[in-house]
Amino acid sequence: MNTPAIQRADFAAIANWIKPGARVLDLGCGDGTLLRYLAGQRDTIGYGVEIDDARVLACVTNGVNVIQGDMERGLSGFADDSFDYVILSQTLQAVRSSEHVVREMLRVGRQGIVTFPNFGYWRNRLQVLAGNMPISNNLPFAWFDTPNIHLCTITDFESFCHGHGVRILERIVITNGKAVTLAPNLFGALAVFRFEHA
Repeated sequence: MNTPAIQRADFAAIANWIKPGARVLDLGCGDGTLLRYLAGQRDTIGYGVEIDDARVLACVTNGVNVIQGDMERGLSGFADDSFDYVILSQTLQAVRSSEHVVREMLRVGRQGIVTFPNFGYWRNRLQVLAGNMPISNNLPFAWFDTPNIHLCTITDFESFCHGHGVRILERIVITNGKAVTLAPNLFGALAVFRFEHA
């Protein structure tokens, strides 16, 4: 579901956390835009996992290393600690088994990075109060055609990490391309987390 880097403020946040030359795995990599961005910014060695035929072809066309597969069936093709970072960029809300995917991320990578739309953002809350499922830049689908099945708030994700042996190392919350520090679960549209095993 990756869009051009110019529209994705989370790309810069992710890049700032990644050491130059790191080995990176991007789950649900789309057309490989994030991997190309990281290679250009941080000289990373990257691989993507993508299930969609057209997106896999786009990765190949764009010169991105990609493996076609379903991340929800596990990452058995990768040995423990194969990567420095495993990224799940704006895809967490679309996976069926969040617990399994996060566990696999931390098996094959030393650290995980996730980004997701914050369902607790005040504009989303306002739409729910008005009786509608939210539609926004970060949640662009109507209820009947959305790929999202597990929407969560920043507080939900932090509670999930606490209850599943995951240590949060850093968090950035973004709205309109700018960092939000005041009441981020209310005023933040997009959350970016870096984490490891506790």
